[in-house]
Amino acid sequence: MWSGNIAFGLVHIPVKLYAATEDRDVRFHQVHLADGGRIKYERRCQVCGEVVSFAEIGKGYEDETGRRVVISDEELDSLQVEHGRELEIVQFVPSPQIDPIHFERAYYLEPATGASKPYVLLRQALEQTDRIALVMMTLRKRTRMAVLRIRDDVIVLQTMLWPDEVRVPEFQGIGDDEVTVRQQELAMANSLVESLGGDFEPATYRDEYREAVLAHVAQRLAGEDVIVPEEAAVAQDSGTVVDLMAALQESVRRQQEARAEGGGGDQPADGAPTGHKAPAKRAATKGAPRGGGGEDEDGSEKPARRSAPRKKAAG
Repeated sequence: MWSGNIAFGLVHIPVKLYAATEDRDVRFHQVHLADGGRIKYERRCQVCGEVVSFAEIGKGYEDETGRRVVISDEELDSLQVEHGRELEIVQFVPSPQIDPIHFERAYYLEPATGASKPYVLLRQALEQTDRIALVMMTLRKRTRMAVLRIRDDVIVLQTMLWPDEVRVPEFQGIGDDEVTVRQQELAMANSLVESLGGDFEPATYRDEYREAVLAHVAQRLAGEDVIVPEEAAVAQDSGTVVDLMAALQESVRRQQEARAEGGGGDQPADGAPTGHKAPAKRAATKGAPRGGGGEDEDGSEKPARRSAPRKKAAG
């Protein structure tokens, strides 16, 4: 999804960027309860009331008093601080000094052909000094702050929030001098921590809620109350045998064409952050996992989520 160079002093290491994570949540669409039809949203101007195409839509900024200005893409482009195609290392920081609350998205860095030796050199230097590299870069037209850290034998780029994007808690912390904890209570708490202690093994955890939702959906799809699109039902009445999967695929294709004609195909083509709070639509990158969650501009609801994974029962 991106290629450039790590600027390691005078050494330039050509690398390719791949999304390291992907959103696996189950996604639902908004439908009409009466007939199961998909809900389509229109871009309608609040002043003239007309439905406008994407080509007629620009960017506007409104202040707290309600005054509004329209900002063109050309104006925004002229304000960019370009770092070119480089990950510019500006500092090597001791690993414990950066709180994980600053971390955003993770990406794998693969060395380009012929760049294996400087890649390994940087990786080993970071490992032996127990430091992470603070870098500046331009990603999707935005200046980003990020770090380079090591995961197994791979250099990982982790984008970061700017300092003013990390909120300060609105309540005061409770100091040790404000509450008295008895030594017996602390000893019991430490004993409980030790009893639940162990090495972190990600494979032992799973999203049980997602699994339950998928199983329920599969059960419903195997039943008799499946909604067949209207055009498929007409073809079936005419004597043509219609495969359900083929009909659903054709419906998806037609919906995509309709959105494209109505200006709905405006989402980014990769999983990189766009600089907005909502992540851009993800796309698979060859040889790497897809990254980032996507927005559904035709009215998809937020995915069903659970608060935290539960540990798999032993045995």
